[in-house]
Amino acid sequence: MENQTESAFNKAMTRGTVMKWTSIAALSLVIVMMLTPWTVMAAPSVTKSNDLMYGTTKKTVMEKASLLTETYGVTSVQYALMDQGEIVVSGQTGKNDLKNEVPLTSDTIYGIGSTSKMVLTASVMKLVDEGKVDLDQPVTSYIPEFKMKDQRYKQITPRMLLNHSAGLLGTSSHNATLYGDNDTLSHDTLLDQLATQHLKAEPGAYSVYSNDAFTLAEILVERVSGLSFTAYIHKHFTEPLKMEHTKTPQDVINPANMAGIYSPLYKGRLPQENYNIIANGGIYSTAKDLVKFSQIFTGEVEGILSEKSVKAMEQKEYQRGMWPEESDSSISYGLGWDSVNLFPFSDYGIKSLTKGGDTLSYHSSLIVLPEHNMAAAVTSSGGSSAIDQLIASELLLSALETKGIIQERKPEKSFGLPAKADMPKEMSAYTGNYGGNNSVMKVDVNTGGELLITPQMVPNSPSNRYIYTSDGTFVNKEGTEKLKFVEESNGHVYLWSRSYLSVPGLGQLAFSEYKAQKLENNELPKDVQAAWDERDGQRYYLMNEKYTSTAYLHSSAIIPLDTVNGVHGYMINHKMVGADHAVNQLQIPGMAGRDARDIYFSRKNGVEYIHFTGYKYASEEIVQTLYSGKQSKITIQPEGYNRWFSVPSATEGQVMTVKMPANAAFAVYDEKGVCVNHTVVSGKNEVVLPENGRIVFAGEAGARFEVSLKK
Repeated sequence: MENQTESAFNKAMTRGTVMKWTSIAALSLVIVMMLTPWTVMAAPSVTKSNDLMYGTTKKTVMEKASLLTETYGVTSVQYALMDQGEIVVSGQTGKNDLKNEVPLTSDTIYGIGSTSKMVLTASVMKLVDEGKVDLDQPVTSYIPEFKMKDQRYKQITPRMLLNHSAGLLGTSSHNATLYGDNDTLSHDTLLDQLATQHLKAEPGAYSVYSNDAFTLAEILVERVSGLSFTAYIHKHFTEPLKMEHTKTPQDVINPANMAGIYSPLYKGRLPQENYNIIANGGIYSTAKDLVKFSQIFTGEVEGILSEKSVKAMEQKEYQRGMWPEESDSSISYGLGWDSVNLFPFSDYGIKSLTKGGDTLSYHSSLIVLPEHNMAAAVTSSGGSSAIDQLIASELLLSALETKGIIQERKPEKSFGLPAKADMPKEMSAYTGNYGGNNSVMKVDVNTGGELLITPQMVPNSPSNRYIYTSDGTFVNKEGTEKLKFVEESNGHVYLWSRSYLSVPGLGQLAFSEYKAQKLENNELPKDVQAAWDERDGQRYYLMNEKYTSTAYLHSSAIIPLDTVNGVHGYMINHKMVGADHAVNQLQIPGMAGRDARDIYFSRKNGVEYIHFTGYKYASEEIVQTLYSGKQSKITIQPEGYNRWFSVPSATEGQVMTVKMPANAAFAVYDEKGVCVNHTVVSGKNEVVLPENGRIVFAGEAGARFEVSLKK
């Protein structure tokens, strides 16, 4: 997840990840992001008998899907419900293109983000069925060239990759998310990236969401099968299951068949988004195809996976390591699955499996009820996988009511309004600074029986208040979130959050997670502290991301460092261990401990560089002043790094026209670092130069740009 108060640096560091929303703050942010409210309803395709039986389900889900596009800013939504091997409800709503010339259909293709991980997991289990892979043998048995700095990597097994317990740092997504470009560099260089990294935990110690684990498992499938991942899934899954609209960036796809994607940073439709670490989050599909895929797990098809493998995937893998006590939640890992006991189905005693996925533009949710041979899938452009999950849940709950399996809906849950109790004095010992997923917070347990949580990265942020209650927990005044301090066997103190989030008109989500870990004090030598203080507020410029990257539009090409408005001795949640090095040492299961990084600084020719998970940024000294004459030429140097220029006052307001080669692009940013033109997105090589702006030229080594200025 991303916190509302995260810095631009944090946004840059999380670029390209496939994110699962796991907190009230993050989901609330999605809900209030209002884009253009488009709604065009397409009639669901159902048979007459199904129309009678599932009439209420159809009507309810149409209303809720329409609510997404009309109220919650989602561009388009597509959904499908399968019962006993038959698609009994399907439909779509929203808008596909600005001119409304291309209608949405049940065949419109969406990116499914991390729901792709279920196809990967099924692929590994197929190889298990064939006796070619053993889940509990070292990964090095299948990928001999897999190495890491940390020798514990030799203990990592395929099971640990699939249940998120391998201990890998998280996400190496450099050059992964590209517009209209299926370059496989990010996949092809993962082993090189891992070879430079340490582990953040003992393999198997606990499950914490890891994208790199699934890309490594993708490579395992390719090594063992001798096929590309795309070829493998088509041969063993999409073709036998007749998933005719499930593709990857390596397939030939007509962009007109893809659901339109949009951004508040650009007025028109964005180019096709390719997430090129495919098994991690890059598959395209439809809601109908996803429920066809679900038949593997409901027993409706044979010959794809063995029953033994299907059952293995739905076991409570998260219980193998450190984890909070059982509670209503959306996260409880199986093999691949985000949850193997999803709320609210767990309240009815119904076994439920779910996987969701998010890219920058696309989102999806798949829920399977294996004991009832039912499944629902939702895909969307805009929104979030958590909101898609609510629609999928509604499809299933309504159908369960129709069939009499559920007699009536249970009321939404809360902890009730808190009644203040006397707090033991020793609770104040938990006061301190805590770190979570790219966030830090001050936690103050005062003698008045209140717990105050204050975000640390934004000065003068208001505190969230919680009241101490008789069961030893702290509850907010609305009764929707309960907090408790837990001292785990590893010696760390965690802030355990349990919460219920009601989304008006859509339903309720439940979360149970270690939200943050108490940070140890980190006093630095004066010279080390001075080095970090000097960086505070400095801007750094992206040097090595491909010119087609989504990063250039989404304002993560320029990142300011904030080393003061946080915890002393930390940069966000990264502990400063030297003048040029910071590490994330948090040991948090679930989502709050995901995407750790080692951050390094280096210097060359008067320029400071920052490095993390393959990305390279340079300090302000790299920026040259754009030539203010009428004509100039700019060439990408042999190392292939970007060229950055500032807009001099003499050229402000002038029209810059650039003649450039095919494999290159440029982007222009205003004084605040917001992109005003990225040629890959707009197709326009003319732009009015903004006051105090910045320009980046990106392309292959030797690419030459011819720049013309006109008043």
